Amino acid sequence: MINYTQALERLLAQIGPLPRENCVLGDAVGRVLAKAVTSSIALPSFDHAAMDGYALNAATPWAAGSEHAIYGSHAAGDALHEASQHEVGQGACEIMTGASLPEGLDAVIAVERTECLATGPTGMPTRIRLRDALRAGDNVRYAGSDVAPGAQVLAAGTRIGSAQIMLLAALGVATVPVVTRPRVAVICTGKELQSDPTHPLGAERIHNSNGPYLVAALGAANARVLACEAVDDTAVTYAGALQRAIEAGADLVVSTGAVSMGRYDFVPDTLRRFHAQLLFHKVAIRPGKPLLAARLANGPLVVALPGTPMAVAAGLRFIVMPALREMSGQSGEPAMHALLDTPQQPKAGLRHFLRASLYQHSDGQMHVTVTEQQQPFRIRPFADADVWVVLPEDAGDCPAGTRVQVVGVEPGESPRLRVVH
Repeated sequence: MINYTQALERLLAQIGPLPRENCVLGDAVGRVLAKAVTSSIALPSFDHAAMDGYALNAATPWAAGSEHAIYGSHAAGDALHEASQHEVGQGACEIMTGASLPEGLDAVIAVERTECLATGPTGMPTRIRLRDALRAGDNVRYAGSDVAPGAQVLAAGTRIGSAQIMLLAALGVATVPVVTRPRVAVICTGKELQSDPTHPLGAERIHNSNGPYLVAALGAANARVLACEAVDDTAVTYAGALQRAIEAGADLVVSTGAVSMGRYDFVPDTLRRFHAQLLFHKVAIRPGKPLLAARLANGPLVVALPGTPMAVAAGLRFIVMPALREMSGQSGEPAMHALLDTPQQPKAGLRHFLRASLYQHSDGQMHVTVTEQQQPFRIRPFADADVWVVLPEDAGDCPAGTRVQVVGVEPGESPRLRVVH
């Protein structure tokens, strides 16, 4: 048996970068950038008004109470003719948010900070008085003030979300280079599993919850799930599913069950018959100690998880997800910490992954409460949890107030944070 850090190092050492492909921007949410994106334009691309109001030349500041004639009007998207530019340069110009500044004008005062003194036949103001002082640069958005031409805007390994889509679209990016999505096959073992929930549950049968969970979690993590099979407790059916995963081009196979020391735990022997290189079998973690990882000859990685639901969830979160991030060229997740509200006495030598709720107290600190029911068969506390609490092998007794690491239940997403008043 090896510790968690050793297991992860051995697994990640087997992983190389996946190929890259171009992806149209509209399909890029959730994808991972294969290389950095550099802007070819300035953002904003021209100097423009930050609000509706009046543009003036304020190279010499204007005092509150000064009066100005209005010589024109300019809205966003309208062309500003050369003649009108010269004319308004002598006074003020009515201007709308986003409109370029006429030549010679360098400041904008909000319409609500002016007083209209006169209007023309159409009702347009022809003379105004300033209620505030005005200096050059006031209420102007300058070209390149957000993004300069040639600037790197997104690094390789960035996972693209809606905010990144907004930035790329503003820069006129139509396609982005992304890492190919990891191809994953899921195999759930156990003759007791019933995969069709529309059929009445038979005697000695249980609904297959591991399969739908893995498909959902892997999909949310940007993996392409090739197949999710449920097979009985025989090496023959497992080997058949494994062969189909290989033929489908899987980069990774995740299986559940049949990995411990019982009579029906056939996964280790089956992998040997496939001439797999065993990376490790049994890791000093709780839950999920019997976990196994192997590399098939000229084939995918295999991570075989114990079949108990929380062993599956912990194995996915702390073994499979780091492997997927490595395949995609993503860096490790940033560490988060909180103060423990419920004392813990973890077993020495094991890394514990505990389901918990995350709170922000009135003192502004994040606190975490570990769920009482930590038995690995219990699914309900997992559905209610916000985070995993990670206690290292040498944690020792952890009284209330101990600072502990917390990891979101959903990979790649900020954990839900409850507020206590």
